[in-house]
Amino acid sequence: MKLFCLSSNPNKPCSVLKFKNTLIMFDCGLDATSVLGFLPLPLVLSTRLSNLPLWTPREAGDAQLDGEFKEANGRVFVDSAPEFCLPETGLVDFADIDVILISNYQSMLALPYITEQTGFKGTVYMTEPTLLIGRQFMEELVTYIERTPKPRTATKWKQQALKFLQLPSVDLGKPRSWRQLYSMHDVNSSLSKVKVVGFAEKVDVFGMVQVSAVSSGYCLGSCNWIVTADHEKIVYMSGSSTLTTHPKPIEHAPLRNADALILTSLTQTPQVFPDTMLGEFCITVAMTVKMGGNVLIPCYPSGVTYDLFECLSGHLETTGQANVPMYFLSPVAENSLAYSSILAEWLSSAKQAKVYIPEEPFPHAQLVRGGRLKPFSSIKAEGFTADFHTPCIVFAGHPSLRFGDVVHFMELWGPSPNNAVIFTEPDFSLAEAIAPFQPLAMKTLCFPIDTSLSFLQANKLIRDLKPTNLILPVQYTKPPPLQPHRTELVIETDCDVQTYTRGSIVHIPVQRRYQRIEMSSELASSLVPVEVKCGLGIATLTGALHVNNNRCVLKPLQKESSGNKKWNGQTPPKIYTWGSLDVTEFARKLDKAGFTDVKVENTASGVIVHLPNEDTIIQVDEHSTHVFCDGHYAVRTQLRDLLLQCLNKF
Repeated sequence: MKLFCLSSNPNKPCSVLKFKNTLIMFDCGLDATSVLGFLPLPLVLSTRLSNLPLWTPREAGDAQLDGEFKEANGRVFVDSAPEFCLPETGLVDFADIDVILISNYQSMLALPYITEQTGFKGTVYMTEPTLLIGRQFMEELVTYIERTPKPRTATKWKQQALKFLQLPSVDLGKPRSWRQLYSMHDVNSSLSKVKVVGFAEKVDVFGMVQVSAVSSGYCLGSCNWIVTADHEKIVYMSGSSTLTTHPKPIEHAPLRNADALILTSLTQTPQVFPDTMLGEFCITVAMTVKMGGNVLIPCYPSGVTYDLFECLSGHLETTGQANVPMYFLSPVAENSLAYSSILAEWLSSAKQAKVYIPEEPFPHAQLVRGGRLKPFSSIKAEGFTADFHTPCIVFAGHPSLRFGDVVHFMELWGPSPNNAVIFTEPDFSLAEAIAPFQPLAMKTLCFPIDTSLSFLQANKLIRDLKPTNLILPVQYTKPPPLQPHRTELVIETDCDVQTYTRGSIVHIPVQRRYQRIEMSSELASSLVPVEVKCGLGIATLTGALHVNNNRCVLKPLQKESSGNKKWNGQTPPKIYTWGSLDVTEFARKLDKAGFTDVKVENTASGVIVHLPNEDTIIQVDEHSTHVFCDGHYAVRTQLRDLLLQCLNKF
């Protein structure tokens, strides 16, 4: 069993499991941190961005690089459409992938690259909310990029200027492998390959394994995956949460006692608590608008954004600021609010209960009807200009500050110290995101809210789940680089641990000891058990093994018309051996048979019997015995007979 790691970011995971000749991809996250090295794409012409000075590395000496870079406040950025870091493409042939299992909508944004730009011919499985909301995320990204096209594409910098350019994200992989975003045609074609599954629904994969999804508690429709064979169990845990928010809570029981647990997507902000950050966020927003300032909140179209709407609207009511307008700007704003109210079966029990009153599970609809929350597709949408009033609160994408309506508001509100931009999404560094907008007079604040498992919660959960093997990113075994003394911010467990990095292959020590085989009724009826002791009967069995669609069936031997058996023509053995080898008895028989200088050595997996004079090694494991002998046929035959003498027979 092998695990191929294709991502360097544990929170944008992508890995491939090879198990029983089946290739299963877990997630295909798109690492967008690479876009921080590019200039923002303004929806409205920005004189400041247009007039930024060009920059050319003196060491490059290539006139073709002119115009590919611009400098802003001492930082250099690529002046081109942003590019994204894809999962590793050279480790596994994507044409051989049988299925892709998606855990949540944040971990599927690289899907069109894999399904449409490789030879992938398999099936993609995810829950219904993951499909619906994931489509919204992709549609939003595509719309942001396509509505602000760049007149030229910079390409020379990757080959010639990289060593002179200090991008914020060069550790994501080679920039030469970065790609511009896919199209909506790719999105639609990719999602047409998706099959929707429900929680606890078992899906058969070519008769080899079964996969099932169980709630992970992280977001709407998020799940952990369980891969089971007849005698093995693998658990993939990604984007999980034990906090009580709006999604259905995490299910622990199905994850217990796995042969291997693959863990990823723990919190990106282990030093802070989500509840504390949410409280400080609400207080800061209320204080800013009270002082006449505007608040810009870069956000995604779903997820924590729903909780921000609910908590912030309630806080503003308690402070007497219920009349402060909140604007939600996204190409999918209205659809996002609508979907969150119709996916009741995927919500927590408290949210579900409201549906049967009947009442909306979220306050979105009431806020929209009351005019407090105003969704628009963009600042250019019909009615936005007439409806826009300040001071106000604007939720807009993208959290990277490189594209989307948020770029316009950074330019518009940046010069005033009364305004504030508040980061709540943990995917992007505040300092890197605001770099091309510097110098800024507006307040820049960061209250990251990440509801994923903390290290404390993960360690407690692992102790409860009791996996035999634990496979996790190497980052989870070391304290944060900026806080090396925080040794509690690591995974600590008593089970066997293996770590991985991008491009690595992990050999998971899960041995297949058994294979399920069905016996045909014809063969079963021919058996004649012999009672060897009270209540225990044994019967010898000879048959032909048939394998069809990975299903093994033992049937009676069939004779051809000539009378010859389809089998190899040999008669069944007269005796059958069983049981474990008694090494002490075997060594005694070797000595009695004339084999001198017999050496017995214990190993981690069993025993090795060494016969130096015959240049022979006999390796005895729990379930097998191997004889490595370069001697004559007579020696090999004698060793075989001695081995058989030490085994039980019937």
